[in-house]
Amino acid sequence: MQSSDGRARGAGDGAGSSAGSHDDHGTASREVRYEDPWYDALASGWGEPDGTGTPARAVPAARGEWDAAAVRARDVYLEVQRSEAFQEVRGRYRRFVVPGVAAFLVWYVGYVVTATTAPGLMARPVVGAVNVGMLAGLGQFLSTFLLTWGYARHARLRRDRLALELRWDTQELTRGARGGAS
Repeated sequence: MQSSDGRARGAGDGAGSSAGSHDDHGTASREVRYEDPWYDALASGWGEPDGTGTPARAVPAARGEWDAAAVRARDVYLEVQRSEAFQEVRGRYRRFVVPGVAAFLVWYVGYVVTATTAPGLMARPVVGAVNVGMLAGLGQFLSTFLLTWGYARHARLRRDRLALELRWDTQELTRGARGGAS
């Protein structure tokens, strides 16, 4: 293996082992040769030929360079987002998730604060070796499972049908905006 000054590593008389190589006038040379075989290799997909013999575009098109079909599809999605049906689905989601998350966080923080500030209360025996802290810890697991079950049930009964109808309508509108293709 060679160092950047063209000499074998460890071959040294001391002169080639300094940080930079020097020319006859005592100034450091600026030429650096890398040993890494991948140094000049292109990253995958950047500047490689695209099949036409010319290098492919290295940078994707900017937001302002959308084609007409993409603009129409974007407008469809914006229209759907503003629709009453979409707002209803989002509202039902928020009416379940916000109180559910708030209640769970209050319960969790309450458990942690009680465990650290009132160890006597948490150590109080309930049945045999089972104490209040153990029951509250198991309650954390139980509340997690109950919240997950409640979320899945709420989604199935109150949101899934509306969301599926909204998705179907969106796909139909998008297909129409693209001229029937897809």
